[in-house]
Amino acid sequence: MAKKIGIIVNPVAGMGGKVGLKGSDGEEILAKAIELGAKPECPDKAIVAISQIKQFDDDILEIYTYPNEMGENEVRACGLEPIVINHMHSSNTKPEDTIRAAKEMYEIGVELILFAGGDGTARNILDAVGDRITVLGIPGGCKIHSAVYAINPKTAGKLVLKFLQGKVKDLRLSEVMDIDEDAFREGVVNARLYGYMKVPYDTKMVQNLKSGRATGEEAALDLVSRYIALNMEKDVLYIMGTGSTVRGVMDKLKLRNTLLGVDLVCNNQVIANDVNENTILSYLDKYSKAKIVITVIGGQGYLFGRGNQQISHRVIRKVGLDNILIIATKNKMYSLFGQSLLVDTGDEVLNSELSGYARVIVGYDESVMFKVIS
Repeated sequence: MAKKIGIIVNPVAGMGGKVGLKGSDGEEILAKAIELGAKPECPDKAIVAISQIKQFDDDILEIYTYPNEMGENEVRACGLEPIVINHMHSSNTKPEDTIRAAKEMYEIGVELILFAGGDGTARNILDAVGDRITVLGIPGGCKIHSAVYAINPKTAGKLVLKFLQGKVKDLRLSEVMDIDEDAFREGVVNARLYGYMKVPYDTKMVQNLKSGRATGEEAALDLVSRYIALNMEKDVLYIMGTGSTVRGVMDKLKLRNTLLGVDLVCNNQVIANDVNENTILSYLDKYSKAKIVITVIGGQGYLFGRGNQQISHRVIRKVGLDNILIIATKNKMYSLFGQSLLVDTGDEVLNSELSGYARVIVGYDESVMFKVIS
C-alpha cells in the first residue's frame, strides 16, 4: 500500500527577517518587506527538505500538495511528481489557503503533513487539523518559538524519511507558540501557547521550545557584559545580535539598543540601530575588521537562523568565522541539558564550517567549549 504525505509551503514566511522587520505576518508588513528588497526563502528551504525524501521508493509514495509555490513547484524541483489538489492560481497566498490545504490533506488520509513556514504557519496547521494527524515543520520563519519544527530543513527531510521507513515510531505532542509581532517590533516578547500538535520525535532532530530568561541571572549577566564591553577593540565594527544577553553589553556601554534587532557599534558609539542585512553589508565595506556578538537562544541552543536572520550567511562570510563572539550565562548553557548548539544559516556549506566546537564566554574572562552541529 502506498504511503501518503502532504506538503504545504508558505512562500512568504520569513521574508521580513533579513530586512529587519522581525516577521512577515500581515499584508502591510509583507508589502514593506518586498519594498525593502526581501526575497522568498521558504521555497528553497522546502526544496532542501523534500530532496531528502526522494531517497524513499517513489513507487510507493504519494505526495499531495497545493499548486505552484505552495508546494507543487518545490516537489517538482526535486524530481518528484506530486498529486496537486485544488486549482488556485493566485500567487498572493493567505493563511486561509494553508488552513484549507491541511484540511483537504487530512480528509484524503495522508499519514503526515510536512509544512514549511514559521510560527504563524504552525498556527494555521493547528487550526486545520489539531492533533489528529502527524505533522512536522520545516523552519522557514523569523521566530520559530514552536516545538513542532525540525532543527533545520535538511533534518526535516531526513526525519520524514525515517518516519516513512518506519524507523521513527515515537510521536510527541509538541507546543505551538506564537507572539504578537507588533509588540515584538517594539521590543516586547509576548509569547502565547495556542495548542499542541503531534510530531515524529527524535531528540537530535526536533528543536525544543524556546525558553525565557531564568531569574537570578543579573550578576552572571553583569560579568559577561562587563568583560565584552571592556575588551572591545578600537576601530572594529561590532555587529551586536539580538536578545537580552547582548543588550547587557549595550547597557554597559550606555548605548541605545534594539532588543530584538541588530545594532552596529564602533569605538563605543552606535553607528546604526536596528539594521537589516543589506545595511550590515554596506557598512562592512567601510571597515577593515568586524566582529559579530551573539548569544545562545535559551532552551533551543541556536546561534544563527532564529531571530537574527539579518546576520545572514553573506554577513558571516564577510566578517569571518574567527570573528564571532558567543556570549551566554552559565544558567542559560546549563538549561540546554548537554545538547549541542545549532546553526541554520541557510547555507549548508557554511553550516558545516561552523560545526565542531565553539568557545562560549560565560563570565569575566571565563569560557567553555560547546559542540556545534547543523
